[in-house]
Amino acid sequence: MGQEATTEDTPNGSQTPLKLDAAVIGAGVAGLYQLHLLREQGLAVKAFDAASDVGGTWYWNRYPGARFDSEAYIYQYLFSEELYKGWSWSEKFPGQPEIERWMHYVADKLDLRRDIQLATTIKSAQYNEATGRWTITTDTGQVIDTEYVVTCCGMLSAPLSSLFPGQEAFKGQLFHTARWPNESIDLAGKRVGIVGIGATGIQVVQTIADKVGHLTVFVRTPQYVLPMKNPKFTPEDQEAYKSKFEWFAKRLPHTFSGFEHDFEHTWAALTPSQRSAVLEEIWEDGSLKFWLASFGEIFVDAEVSEQVSVFVREKMRARLKDPRLCDILIPKDYGFGTHRVPLENGFLEAFLQPNVEVVSVKDNPIERVTSNGLQLGDGTEHAFDILIFATGFDAGTGALTRIDIRGRGGRLLKEDWGREIRTTMGLQVHGYPNLFTTAAPLAPSAALCNMTTCLQQQAEWINNCIRFMRDHNMKICEPTEEAEDQWIEHHEEIAAATLVTRTNSWYMGSNVAGKPRRLLSYIGGVGAYRQKCDAAAASGYQGFAFA
Repeated sequence: MGQEATTEDTPNGSQTPLKLDAAVIGAGVAGLYQLHLLREQGLAVKAFDAASDVGGTWYWNRYPGARFDSEAYIYQYLFSEELYKGWSWSEKFPGQPEIERWMHYVADKLDLRRDIQLATTIKSAQYNEATGRWTITTDTGQVIDTEYVVTCCGMLSAPLSSLFPGQEAFKGQLFHTARWPNESIDLAGKRVGIVGIGATGIQVVQTIADKVGHLTVFVRTPQYVLPMKNPKFTPEDQEAYKSKFEWFAKRLPHTFSGFEHDFEHTWAALTPSQRSAVLEEIWEDGSLKFWLASFGEIFVDAEVSEQVSVFVREKMRARLKDPRLCDILIPKDYGFGTHRVPLENGFLEAFLQPNVEVVSVKDNPIERVTSNGLQLGDGTEHAFDILIFATGFDAGTGALTRIDIRGRGGRLLKEDWGREIRTTMGLQVHGYPNLFTTAAPLAPSAALCNMTTCLQQQAEWINNCIRFMRDHNMKICEPTEEAEDQWIEHHEEIAAATLVTRTNSWYMGSNVAGKPRRLLSYIGGVGAYRQKCDAAAASGYQGFAFA
């Protein structure tokens, strides 16, 4: 049972700051677990979230077609067998409404809501060197005085929603997928335009194509896609995956990607016919296994990458058939797996419908939003009743740089990361004592991981570090500049050996103008990252300075 947070009424009726041991920013997958852990440790802790309910990304992303592309039975908390087995999934890749219900189940089962403050946006967090504590302010003017701040804001939670001028002039309805309204939107018979075909845009297109009057999809960067096979689960299926709880708990933290799959084949060890057989077999799995557990060489060997890319292009070409569609929708200038690979179910076939049109904006970009729709660089205007922007996020950094976070000497995180994106293992940043981060840059949780696997690991590491501090009567924890330099050097050495850094994608921050170029996610593997985090803890947190 956590201690009670304290406030005191002053004579004029105002309140002194809410005093906490720890403040958790975010009530999604990481935030709920972090709150649970710190409360179990006996801290006075509270979680804050801008949403009106818990769920994090599964609260905000309720656009048509939103669903898992991790298998439901591994996108799970694995610290409690009772919690795991107390929920039954209806299918392999469930949709957002079911996922949100699961998040509510977790919050209620662990009795977390009494320590969560919703509808609260954190505006600033400032470190006080004299007291060794943080002062947090909210959008309502509330002040929180806390020893530790743990950010659980998510890696994809700062949407790029104002990319084009003139949005306020549009006479129709305009939506960003990451801020989709709770109420249903009537799409029937409407002229709908969608900008973007990343993982989100793909899900929207395949879901609404047969429901709208006319759909126009604006494509800048084509995507390699993998077909999703999404069987319904019978009671026998549910019992089967629940019986593997211990196996999942032991395996997932140590694979390359935090999924149950791992690389089992080496390209050079197989003949061409054997390689083709492996690719065909894994393709039929209908999951991200083809990306994350076929041949690891796709990330580092240009020749292997090209051969696997050709395989995927041919699979896509066989479904699209139309040469023009193939030209616009099949990637040619980057390799399979160097961007985020989406799963889809009927996405390519949507473009074969007579009411669906695709417009390439690679060489003729969108110039502005008009009162009627979108205007392209050549002056062409497309008119719509509804505009949908699936234009992505300021990944990894955006959720934190949109908060006014100030560390030692008043240094501003937004300015620091504007010069160079730096962290120590994605867990802390030099110059910001007692600020702990999950889903931040330079850790697998920034992109390349089954998110629950990585977020659980980071929440546990942070919890154990704070416990270590309290056990040793220490008030301050901050990575040394030397340790941070060493982590960045290690991160860059591994990243530079891959093909991922040679492409432009949100993985590299390329989708945000002016963002420093650096691979946001640690690509050395989830298991290897965990070993390094565990080694740091076992050494008494070597590389972290305490006071």
